[in-house]
Amino acid sequence: MLDARSLRGIIPALPTLVRPDDAIDVQAVRTHLAYLVERGVDGVLPLGGTGEYGALSRSERIRMASVTVDTVGGKIPVIAGVLDTGYHDAIQAAREFADAGVDALLVLTPYYTNPTQAGVRDYFLRYADESPLPILLYEIPYRTRIAIDPVVTHELSRHERIIGMKACNTDMYHFLQVMAGVDDNFTVLSGEDSLFPLHVAAGAKGGIIVTASLIPDAWRRVLDLAAAGNTAAAIAEHRKLIPLLNLIFAETNPGPMKAVMDMIGITAPHVLAPLKPPASALEARLRDVLAGQLARMA
Repeated sequence: MLDARSLRGIIPALPTLVRPDDAIDVQAVRTHLAYLVERGVDGVLPLGGTGEYGALSRSERIRMASVTVDTVGGKIPVIAGVLDTGYHDAIQAAREFADAGVDALLVLTPYYTNPTQAGVRDYFLRYADESPLPILLYEIPYRTRIAIDPVVTHELSRHERIIGMKACNTDMYHFLQVMAGVDDNFTVLSGEDSLFPLHVAAGAKGGIIVTASLIPDAWRRVLDLAAAGNTAAAIAEHRKLIPLLNLIFAETNPGPMKAVMDMIGITAPHVLAPLKPPASALEARLRDVLAGQLARMA
C-alpha cells in the first residue's frame, strides 16, 4: 500500500483516452502507459480533472482504473482521482477503485455546497476513516471555489491514512503556510505545472503534472535540479516549458493535449462533452512548440 515515504517524483495526470462513442480506448491507454513507464515516471494518476472524471460514466471510470492497474502491473503506483460532489458517491468510488486494484485515492475538496472549514475537515477525517485506501487531499480552488485553510491541512496531515496532497492553490504564500506545519509523515506534491520548481524549492517532493503525460523527461530534469537545491537552474529549465504550457492551457485541459498526442504515437483526440476540440490555429501552434520539446528529449 502506498505511503508518504514512497509518494514522490513525477506523476503524470492522465487524460482519459476515449473513442468517438465515449468508451475507453483500451489500446490507446495501454500505449500511453507503456510510453510513460518506459520513461521512468514515479506513478500515474488516472481520473482527475485532466481525466474528465465528471464526464465519464461510473462504469467507464472503473474500467479506466482497471486498465491502468493491469497495464502498469505493479511497476509504479496508481492513484485514482475521486471528484464526486457528495460524500456517499465519493466513498462508493473509493470502494470500487480499491476493488480495481489502485494504490491510493486523490480526493477532491467537497464543493458546490460551499462548506465551512470545519465541514471540510470533518469530511476528510470521515473519508479517511472509512476509505479502504490511503488518501491524498486535492485542493484546487480555482475549479471548486474551496480552499483548505493551512491550519486545517496541518490537522489533517496528522491522520495516519491521509498521506499527502496535490496542491493546486496558486497562492504561493498559502503554499508556504501549508508547508510550515504539515506532519513529517505527509507528502505535498505540486499540482501546478506553472509553479512546479517553486513548489519543490519550498518543500514539495514532486508533482502530479498534466504535461508530464507528454514530456516526462523534461519534468524530471526540473525536479532533479530543484530537489538538489539548484533552484535557479530549475527555473531556467522550467522557462523553456512556458511556451508549451501557455498553449496547452489556452483552452480547457485536456482538449489541447489530446489533440497532439499523436506526436508521441497515440491517436485518440476525442474529448467528452461539454469540451470541444481546440481551435485549429491553437493546435497548429501547439504542434510546432511540442515538436521542439520532443526534440530536446530525444
